[in-house]
Amino acid sequence: MRFVLASASPARLSVLRSAGIEPLVQVSGVDEDAVAASLTDPAPAELVTALAQAKAEAVAAECAEPDAVIVGCDSMLLLADGEIVGKPGTPEVAAKRWAQHSGSSAELLTGHAIIRVRDGKITDRTSGHLGTTVHFGTPTEDEINAYIATGEPLNVAGGFTLEGFGGWFIEGVDGDPSSVLGISLPLTRKLLADLGLTITHLWTTPA
Repeated sequence: MRFVLASASPARLSVLRSAGIEPLVQVSGVDEDAVAASLTDPAPAELVTALAQAKAEAVAAECAEPDAVIVGCDSMLLLADGEIVGKPGTPEVAAKRWAQHSGSSAELLTGHAIIRVRDGKITDRTSGHLGTTVHFGTPTEDEINAYIATGEPLNVAGGFTLEGFGGWFIEGVDGDPSSVLGISLPLTRKLLADLGLTITHLWTTPA
């Protein structure tokens, strides 16, 4: 049985590899804006879960693996004022995000969806979400500008990373650190268990 990661995220791939999983990476190509627009006033947790489901479904429709679990993920940052934000995309938006983040806390929401494929057919589905509180430091303007200049924050949820350059400016997390990296190992294990699967059976390296 193959573990298929429906994501191009290097961080998610790295987390899985470090935890004993060597996934087959198959990017969904889902139009996230279109999926979000199709929803009627979703709660933040519903939004990230729906996006994860859309990615998993898109990959399942194209997956050539006859026996697989397909894992879709999505992450967004819920700010203290209730605004939910994704990837900044531009330096200007990243600078705005860090002006909001500095000295504050926010909740990183991660949605996961898993689809079970047997004999080339979808046999089961499950999904869930997890929230982790991130406590931001107070970098100087020069530090923020230097961070944005690396390009790292432009294409990650909320405009920060925990494992990269952004880690210098994160003072702590309350909850699951792996979810901040993009894929929650505890949540993934629980969702697989919902489908009758044991994560240790998917490991590609000895315990």
